[in-house]
Amino acid sequence: MERAAAESEAALVREKASQLREAMRRTEAVRAESSATAASVGGRMAAVDDAVRPAQARTSSASRVHENVAKSLQAVQDIVRQFDLVREAESVILAGPSKGISAYLEAVDKLTGADDFFTSKISCKAGDDVLRRVDELLPKAAIELENEFSRLLTKCSKPVELELLLNCLPSPSPSKDSSEGAAACSLPPLVDPHYMPLLSKLLQKSVEIGQHKRFLKIYRDIRSSTLELTLKQLGVEYVTAEEVQTAPQVENLNAKVAQWVQCLQITVKLLFASERRLCDQIFKGKHAWKNHCFAAVTSKSLSTLLSFGQAIAESKTSPEKVFLLLDMFEATTGIQSEVEAVFSGDECSENRKSSTTLVKYLAQATKKTLADFKENIANEAPKSIGTDGDVHPVASYVGNYITFLFDYQPSLKLIFQESSNGDRTDSGLVSEITGIIHALETNLDVKAKQYKNQALGNLFLMNNISYIVRSICSSQVKELLGDDWVQRRRRIVQQHATQYKRVAWGKVLECLSSQGLTSSVGSATEGTVGSIGSIGSYSGTTSTSVIKARFRSFNKQFEEVCQTQIKWAIPDRELRDNLILAVAEILSPAYRSFVKRFGPLVQNSHNASKYMKYTPEALEQALGNLFAKKSVHK
Repeated sequence: MERAAAESEAALVREKASQLREAMRRTEAVRAESSATAASVGGRMAAVDDAVRPAQARTSSASRVHENVAKSLQAVQDIVRQFDLVREAESVILAGPSKGISAYLEAVDKLTGADDFFTSKISCKAGDDVLRRVDELLPKAAIELENEFSRLLTKCSKPVELELLLNCLPSPSPSKDSSEGAAACSLPPLVDPHYMPLLSKLLQKSVEIGQHKRFLKIYRDIRSSTLELTLKQLGVEYVTAEEVQTAPQVENLNAKVAQWVQCLQITVKLLFASERRLCDQIFKGKHAWKNHCFAAVTSKSLSTLLSFGQAIAESKTSPEKVFLLLDMFEATTGIQSEVEAVFSGDECSENRKSSTTLVKYLAQATKKTLADFKENIANEAPKSIGTDGDVHPVASYVGNYITFLFDYQPSLKLIFQESSNGDRTDSGLVSEITGIIHALETNLDVKAKQYKNQALGNLFLMNNISYIVRSICSSQVKELLGDDWVQRRRRIVQQHATQYKRVAWGKVLECLSSQGLTSSVGSATEGTVGSIGSIGSYSGTTSTSVIKARFRSFNKQFEEVCQTQIKWAIPDRELRDNLILAVAEILSPAYRSFVKRFGPLVQNSHNASKYMKYTPEALEQALGNLFAKKSVHK
């Protein structure tokens, strides 16, 4: 019924146009007649001027009427033209885009043109009817355009093949810096270039008809779900701290972290970068919209990707976990420049923030893990210790732990630079490492006191602190701690070695003391070497039985010490050889001196070899067999 009314109105307009044409014809005749009259009297005398002026006035008036009629006629013709365009567009819109999207877009252009025409240029009753019809048709057209946009984008949006992703991202180089190679590699277009102009045109048309919000939502939903499917192929899923905590073995977490690091590289450097290029192409010139859409498309996938890192950071700490945290910290900081580039613009600020937040979480978790590790070492309850004084497993573990930490020295310096207070950027790290070593030394002191044999306790500390020093000197940690630190620890090792000699060999050396002994061989005053005291002055005669008893005591003490210490261990060959040499340098001269002075009293006795069992050479050979429980190494 409304359509019939519009057509009736158009017929009336056309009739008015016909009447206007007839009026123009009559005014044209009047103007011609007036012009002829004026020309005929133009050359006559001035007396007839008064008669000419009315004719000229009539001519001017007729000309103005003609111009007004012409303008009115043009306006009516424009209105009629818009009626015709709307009627043509209506049939196309109602039929749908089945005959071709180009014709459909042209029909939409006709409707929007009519809307502009009657809204801003012409005000007439017929125009109101046309505007109402246009307002009815444009929403229907918008729905069809939405459907077509959704259909095309869905058709073009497929998850990227896993093999393509893995082949496109280069393997990490030995220097762990693959950013240069990865940046040079990019994925093929995510959407077939053949469809890009049409998708962009549909989106632009949505802006013209005021329906762009719906189109933006369609774009976000389709591209977001496609990106999520791609990540799912890579094995990326949302993970909580509780799920990480229930992982059966550390080895499984190691594999998952390695996979996550690779996914992080692929997602940021390849997938997000490609999504950014796609947005730039479809949203030509619409910078705010494209950034908003890109942020929305990638937001959920980025959150899912980063959830694993946050779950690791929030899960229960363990010493081994620090290496996982450092791997993830290194990977996350390594892509920050790409994150800043791909998520540029205010609209993407939350995406950038989520990445930098993960970096902070990983740094905090690393600090907490090392602090807990240090505390656990210091507070470890003493357990059963070995019987040989060998390097304790806790010392070996901590030494290796610190050495492995320094594979991540650049990352550690970044993490602890907050503690530097403006000084050296590694002072916070120095404090942390020395704190761990101090906790270990405290732990070892407690364990050493569990040995009933004090000499073995000294040997235990000598072995363990020497092991720590060797571990530090064989790694980059030495450069961090400095030579002074190393020299102080070496002096501590020497102090424990000296204490061992005094405690372990004191009674043996007492047997070689000449104090209280006299000999008829002569008189002299001589001293023994080292700490055995002095062989004091003597005179007179000492019974052979006393000397024999002294040799028997020495043999017994020496053999007991050797029999006991042959079961002890010094795993470091150089340390073992130096300690045996130090003992020999004390014991051998003292024994030679004792034999020289008192040997003659028993040499001619029956079974003299029973008392003088060892020659000085045999004594040194016996010393060479000490600490032979296990094979030693350099």
